[in-house]
Amino acid sequence: MGRKVTLATCSLNQWALDFEGNLTRILKSIEIAKEKGAKYRLGPELEICGYGCADHFYESDTLLHCFQVLKSLLESPLTQDIICDVGMPVMHHNVRYNCRVIFLNKKILLIRPKMLLANYGNNREFRWFSPWSRPRHVEEYFLPRMIQDVTGQTTVPFGDGVLSTKDTCIGSEICAELWNPRSPHVDMGLDGIEIFTNSSASYHELRKADHRVNLVKSATTKSGGIYLFANQKGCDGDRLYYDGCAMIAINGDIVARGAQFSLEDVEVVTATLDLEDVRSYRGERCHPHMEYEHKPYQRIKTDFSLSDCDDRFLPTHQPVEWIFHVPEEEISLGPACWLWDYLRRSGQAGFLLPLSGGVDSSSTACIVYSMCVQICQAVKEGNSQVLEDVQRVVSDSSYRPEDPRELCGRLFTTCYMASENSSEDTRNRAKDLAAQIGSNHLNINIDMAVKGMLGIFSMVTGKWPQFRANGGSVRENLALQNVQARIRMILAYLFAQLCLWAQGKPGGLLVLGSANVDESLTGYFTKYDCSSADINPIGGVSKMDLKCFLQYCVKRFQLTALKSILDAPPTAELEPLTDGKIVQTDEADMGMTYSELSVIGRLRKISKCGPYSMFCKLIHSWKETFSPSQVATKVKHFFRMYSINRHKMTTVTPSYHAENYSPDDNRFDLRPFLYNTQWGWQFRCIDNEVAMME
Repeated sequence: MGRKVTLATCSLNQWALDFEGNLTRILKSIEIAKEKGAKYRLGPELEICGYGCADHFYESDTLLHCFQVLKSLLESPLTQDIICDVGMPVMHHNVRYNCRVIFLNKKILLIRPKMLLANYGNNREFRWFSPWSRPRHVEEYFLPRMIQDVTGQTTVPFGDGVLSTKDTCIGSEICAELWNPRSPHVDMGLDGIEIFTNSSASYHELRKADHRVNLVKSATTKSGGIYLFANQKGCDGDRLYYDGCAMIAINGDIVARGAQFSLEDVEVVTATLDLEDVRSYRGERCHPHMEYEHKPYQRIKTDFSLSDCDDRFLPTHQPVEWIFHVPEEEISLGPACWLWDYLRRSGQAGFLLPLSGGVDSSSTACIVYSMCVQICQAVKEGNSQVLEDVQRVVSDSSYRPEDPRELCGRLFTTCYMASENSSEDTRNRAKDLAAQIGSNHLNINIDMAVKGMLGIFSMVTGKWPQFRANGGSVRENLALQNVQARIRMILAYLFAQLCLWAQGKPGGLLVLGSANVDESLTGYFTKYDCSSADINPIGGVSKMDLKCFLQYCVKRFQLTALKSILDAPPTAELEPLTDGKIVQTDEADMGMTYSELSVIGRLRKISKCGPYSMFCKLIHSWKETFSPSQVATKVKHFFRMYSINRHKMTTVTPSYHAENYSPDDNRFDLRPFLYNTQWGWQFRCIDNEVAMME
């Protein structure tokens, strides 16, 4: 009958500028797609060079190497008799475009440039690319000589065209075009295109996956059709984790899906679907002769069929239910996969974490343990790449990880850095957690180093600063806290560099940070303290989510030591104890609770609120708890803290991006770092409102 088609999409763990590795993974995905009977293979956005090349997109080398990889793909026997859809940058008329290159049997069929660029959140595509601004227009593109030699073509179609095979019609979207209110699939569907493809580099944020799935379902609910979604996965060289979720949908139903989090470098999703189901769906719902007024798409005719003549006994895929991860699971899986990619690609031998016995550092420790659990599971399931990587990391070619605790002992060193202000409670909590996850745990006392630093200061100035509890000033008190915190950072790096050397083992350790997103927002940490590390897996996660994550770990990993950590009040332990007990707490120091900070953080970033508009919103949402004057006090206090400490974000440790109100200064949250901290005009507007209300 010739109406059933088998299609393949994939998630690939590509790495920016790793052209050799990227080529290998692309070829592997094509090989798997063919083994599963697919006649069309879709890959992620910019998969040849990697999405995260950033300013390397400016370099002619990047374009050159992409065409060299494309040449290898065209020449490979694996790419024969299957339509391959790959992503790479292409320069046309001296303008750089983010493109799909679609080819079959050594012939390029179409180069389709991206029309709607992503320029929000962490995306800055307008910096490197121009959008193709001529809808439904196709023109000639002159191929480089190296490609002409393979294809025998001088020019190929370039623009907003669609592919017409003997049995159906295929149109492309690229990533953000799906999220745009003027998505191309709407017009394509009305013009008779039956299969839509979307090549993405969509990164993970907590609670985001359902939006992506709903958009794909909606795209084919409105006008019918088949939708293929491909995505990158893993850490390709920066703060983002691309979270897979490759999927195939038909007429509003998901019929095949890939994992959101996985250590598989190559994951291929296929589905066999009946084109007649699309035609029947549209026959009832769509009337393009009444609704479609635009110029029709130019169809690039291809002498190839996605279906076979004798397919009556070929079963088609049925709808599947998508079970989404809860946020605690996402924290357990996403940052753990990101850490594994970073570790195996950095050439280091493991991690070192200053473990204080508090919620934040314990969360980082649990994420490393989750990473070890996933590694052991992947090896058990026969993932040869993970086994090869872990053997290289631990420098033992015969090693085979089976027990996460044992693996954790090889990869992970934790250290409790005690001072005279540390309590036995936190020391024991850190020790108990380290024992349960199996980390190599060290107890270090920093008092000698602190006294040495203060001795140098005293020798030069003749003064010896005192804590506030001992009669010192606010400045003395803060300086004494900071010197403890900064010495911990110095010792962390010393032990990270030489710990394995002292044991006669090769390699060094990556230092992990553990400042959460709320502390970064207010600057409630010491610049160049233990928050200064190589990477931070929780820097984009709120304190409230971290507490829920630890409760999840108690059940998921049976880490009962976390119960006492959750029950304890958060504290920096930098001021003297009273009768051996902690008197300093984080929330008292900050002047607000973590729950309040989470609300304020979302208003500042997501709702785009300055001091005045934030006050106007909070007097309603907090009216049951605070009077207008109390709300005003909290808003003013937050903005003073935020503006005084914003400079800390310019040097903050690179963190896993997980939260859409992150204050990350690198690319996500661009703000000045020298403010007028009085906020005179803004605060006066608030005071006027309070006066009228009270």
